[in-house]
Amino acid sequence: MKKLGSLFLMALFFSCQNSAQVNAEQNAIINAKPIEVPLKNGKARAYFASGCFWCVEAIYESVKGVDEVINGYSGGHTSNPTYEASNTGKTGHAESVEVIYDPKIVRFSTLVDVYFGSQNPTQINGQGNDRGVQYRSIIFYQNDSQKHIILKKKEALAKALNKEIAAEVYPFQKFWKAENYHQNYEKLHPENSYIQNVSIPRLNHFKSKFPELLKDNH
Repeated sequence: MKKLGSLFLMALFFSCQNSAQVNAEQNAIINAKPIEVPLKNGKARAYFASGCFWCVEAIYESVKGVDEVINGYSGGHTSNPTYEASNTGKTGHAESVEVIYDPKIVRFSTLVDVYFGSQNPTQINGQGNDRGVQYRSIIFYQNDSQKHIILKKKEALAKALNKEIAAEVYPFQKFWKAENYHQNYEKLHPENSYIQNVSIPRLNHFKSKFPELLKDNH
């Protein structure tokens, strides 16, 4: 019995050690200096997480001035995260999107409006029935100007709703592209039950709120 008790205490000790290490690694990400992604062919990049990336991809691809949206993972402390690993919630990563856009057509501040306006901004660790830290809301900044824009809009929304806004604000560090089968998922799988029941209604709700931001073919 004493031996079992000792084994339990040892397991608890190592578990606490591992947890402390993970927390330290995650805090290092949160407190890191942001990395600014340079323009490429005149196009900028922005990074957001707000629930299932299939949903977020479709929303941003409908916005005028957005060229492409890539699904992936960001905000965590591990390298080369996979869908399976991020879904455990142990990597610190959230399902995220890389939004490639023309800053001459759409501003970063507008993309932030799209972000807050296309989700339930008060839900912690998830959107709808998609729950867990891998589905939490994070908005990434690459410089002080972007951080100021994000915090100002977050503060204004909190005041308007009289509620706390769940979105975390992180310095951008690294975006890991998701597996190929996650890319353009809504377009390629319109018959999927999740797409039919979750993604499309969420997209249509966004469209009804921001018709002036939509591309002509939307």
